[in-house]
Amino acid sequence: MLTNVYIDAFNLYYGALKGTPYKWLNLTTLCQLLLPKNKVQKIKYFTALVGSRPDHPGSDVRQSTYLRALGTIPNISVIKGHYLSHPVWMPTFDSYRSALSKGGKIKFVQVLKTEEKGSDVNLATHMLHDGCKKEYEAAVIISNDSDLLEPVRIITQELNLPVGVINPGQPHPSQVLLKAATFFKTIRHGVLAASQFPAIMTDANGTFHKPSSW
Repeated sequence: MLTNVYIDAFNLYYGALKGTPYKWLNLTTLCQLLLPKNKVQKIKYFTALVGSRPDHPGSDVRQSTYLRALGTIPNISVIKGHYLSHPVWMPTFDSYRSALSKGGKIKFVQVLKTEEKGSDVNLATHMLHDGCKKEYEAAVIISNDSDLLEPVRIITQELNLPVGVINPGQPHPSQVLLKAATFFKTIRHGVLAASQFPAIMTDANGTFHKPSSW
């Protein structure tokens, strides 16, 4: 079946890649290994550009290098959202727990909250738009985000097209997605290990390397 794959980069990173040596991930190889019976024609990768932060120095350089690696694969498109940071007042865990058990006041502190904006909406929009244009015979999403339930429901029930859901590896898969999906899989570490780019790569601008900290 002609298949488009829609990847929630934030969900993939925090579900399967953070804390592992598998961040240098070739998405085409990954999809081929996960979907051996499907003809994967397009892969759409939904992400947001990160900035350099004191707690994650060099994260912007590592991300841009990885996006450069993805750019060497013709059937991958990168669709970008953005990050929004703003100060918010939140309760401390200890004071909140103490107030629940013993009563008393909750202590609040101001923290900088950073949220990814746009990626889930972009993913849902592209998947629905491509389905309405009959650009695929099956869609697959790599995400564990239950907010994607409605586009999955519309495509399976209204467009009568199968939608597979691949859980990036979270220990508790979304039950609503599990029930709505035509099929469901989980990414294992062995597949990640077998889906790595070579450490040294070349594109139209020259040679570049896998980030040393990866």
